Amino acid sequence: MEQRQVGGSGLWVSRTALGTMTWGKDTPEEEAADQLTAFVDAGGTLVDTADIYGGGQSERILGRLVSGMVRRDDVIIATKSGHTPEGFRPCDLSRRHLLAALEASLRRLGTDHVDLWQLHVRDPDTPVEETLSALDTALTSGKVRYAGTGDFTAWQFTKYAAWQRAASGLYRTPIVSAGCEYSLLNRGAERDLLPAVIDHGAGLIAWSPLGRGVLTAQYRNGVPSDSRAARSHMASYVEPYLGERSRRIVESVCTAAEGLGVSPLAVALSWVRDREGVAAATVGPRTTAQLEEILATEGVELPREIREALDDASSGPPR
Repeated sequence: MEQRQVGGSGLWVSRTALGTMTWGKDTPEEEAADQLTAFVDAGGTLVDTADIYGGGQSERILGRLVSGMVRRDDVIIATKSGHTPEGFRPCDLSRRHLLAALEASLRRLGTDHVDLWQLHVRDPDTPVEETLSALDTALTSGKVRYAGTGDFTAWQFTKYAAWQRAASGLYRTPIVSAGCEYSLLNRGAERDLLPAVIDHGAGLIAWSPLGRGVLTAQYRNGVPSDSRAARSHMASYVEPYLGERSRRIVESVCTAAEGLGVSPLAVALSWVRDREGVAAATVGPRTTAQLEEILATEGVELPREIREALDDASSGPPR
């Protein structure tokens, strides 16, 4: 699998990242083990999790698998902190919470360091300088190698990234990545976040590059009984992408796929992976069979004419 530099940093990751949000919930540990093995065997390195996925179960499973099935040096572990669903407010980027959350993640992951630690969500009630000082402490302690942001707007990402770059006379942890939903069904990142990321020398980690599964064309003729949209806890996540605009884009993807002799999944994923500024596209397969279909797209490269046609077909107002 192709390895890419994350912005201008020294961090290199596989251009496809394995997302683990379903681990411990829709994906049992045995299936997760098969996924991780297949991913690493294919040359994948970047594995993405978060402290809130499955109430911490995703990190626990990843920790057990890394210690028992793959070498720690063969994976780039990325996790996130900041959401506090059990707290008195929904998010917390205070120094107190972040450093405690990092220690808890390390215990669950069974490792002494996280390769990429991301601020999952912005906290408007904590001063920026306090949050960023926690990142600096984590990095200088050796418990974090690189830092990034998660669900931030362009101005929020720019504020945090610029603060770290502007501090003179002190070593500050640079923000090397930003996470964002990005697909043919949601091109909102192109308006301002992606240009900001590129300007700051960072890399975009695109999540849900398959449009929450819709771009695989599995919903072309209705909702399959084994799909995410058929699950009560995931239906509301998929439903926004089942409208008429999405159907038109899916048909364009299918037309391109038929012409190239590949799957709609391959077309949709390749389109995101090769956009300027994208360091990696994070996929979240529930099953090993789904992951294997994703891994089989590694050699797919869209011709310029196809990319331009898809650009035109999906250029309407984003969700």
